[in-house]
Amino acid sequence: MKRLPLLIPAALIIVLGMTSCGKHSGFKKADSGLYYKFFTQNKDSIQADTTKIVTLSINYKTVVNGEDSVLFNSDSINQPFELKIVKPVYPGDIFEALGMMHKGDSAAFILNAKDFFLKTAQAMKLPEGIDSTAEMTFNIRMLKVQTMEEYQNDKAMALANKKAEATKALLEYLTKNNITVEPSATGVYVIPTKPATGRAIQKGDFAKIHFGVSLINGKKLFSTHDNDQPMTIECGQPFDTKGFDEGVAKLKEGESARIIVPGEMAFGERGRRTMSGEELVAPYATVIYDVEVLKVSTKAEHEKQQAEEEAAKKKAAEVAKNAEPGLIQKYLTDNKITVKPTASGLYYIEKVKGKGKKAEAGKKVQMNYTGRLLDGTKFDSNADHKPVKPYEFALGQQQVIAGWDEGVALMNEGGKATFIIPSKLAYGDREMGGKIKAYSPLVFDVELVKVLDK
Repeated sequence: MKRLPLLIPAALIIVLGMTSCGKHSGFKKADSGLYYKFFTQNKDSIQADTTKIVTLSINYKTVVNGEDSVLFNSDSINQPFELKIVKPVYPGDIFEALGMMHKGDSAAFILNAKDFFLKTAQAMKLPEGIDSTAEMTFNIRMLKVQTMEEYQNDKAMALANKKAEATKALLEYLTKNNITVEPSATGVYVIPTKPATGRAIQKGDFAKIHFGVSLINGKKLFSTHDNDQPMTIECGQPFDTKGFDEGVAKLKEGESARIIVPGEMAFGERGRRTMSGEELVAPYATVIYDVEVLKVSTKAEHEKQQAEEEAAKKKAAEVAKNAEPGLIQKYLTDNKITVKPTASGLYYIEKVKGKGKKAEAGKKVQMNYTGRLLDGTKFDSNADHKPVKPYEFALGQQQVIAGWDEGVALMNEGGKATFIIPSKLAYGDREMGGKIKAYSPLVFDVELVKVLDK
């Protein structure tokens, strides 16, 4: 169950410029100082109190630059908010507000942001930009008011239904795909798709694998093939799910297989959600792994290989470091680029002069971009991310590589440019994402779409 401190997303910490809600027109004021306004009241239904679990639809907001700004909305994560009611922490707090409500009620409450953060949420300090006069408006619909026993029974019934639905979906999948392989005692199906060429995996071995994860409805969750980056796992140690661990342990070097993992051996009754609360895997949902075992090594072989790879990387990095100046100069010559570098070494080639607002440190900017290596290999573009939207960051706050902070600061809204960024202003001796090796200079074609005031 979610507890109240989880009402505060990390993004709230950076909200600036929160202002008072004014005269609170249409609101009533309780003796405690809490402002409230009911849109729907059901006084004959069950009331929230400290013996109850409540299920809410909740959003809270403030006023930023004269406009309402929603800071959290439970509807956006497609999940009602569940909370155990406790005694008010101070007069006029959110628990007093909830205690005024009955099942089926909808209401709005205004309370002091400082008290909410420091007293209810027990934050160490106020988020930046919030002063003692800042106020927050909570809009709440009371969906359920239940005793703990009712809540637990409700949850148990919902999970039982989810489990039954998942079992039915698995059986339909097995029938539709003519799968006749017998499952293991735990219900895991291992279906070979390419025969083995090497030795069987033993506990303690290290297996280098490519794998993808999907649901039985075809929804893809993850694949190492996306970035052509296989993973090395230690066999016998927990990795993703119990079913995955069991299935991989039955494979051999060179073998490929589909591993069908029922919900109990996958993510169980909790399923899996993103950090923002979006459901990725429903409770008891079946998960499918497509696995290819590239190499199996003993621990000693693995450690030796790691040492050899590390030595090779250091040698390659030293070669790349020495070669970088010449490669940049060749790129400039081949592309007839005559601009001089900045003092830091950045090459800024303006393509379209922007006529809008100047990009300034501290302001958020929205950028379209495509990044390539000097040989033309594309490694990233905002156009390749779904949904397609400009990349947003705060300029001059070290949220991007140094070459970007410097280059974007030279632009105006609407401008287009190419950055040639030496590795010291990019990732230096680090490797990034498989394609960017140590001491790689980078080329970015960028467009400054918008400069935000805050």
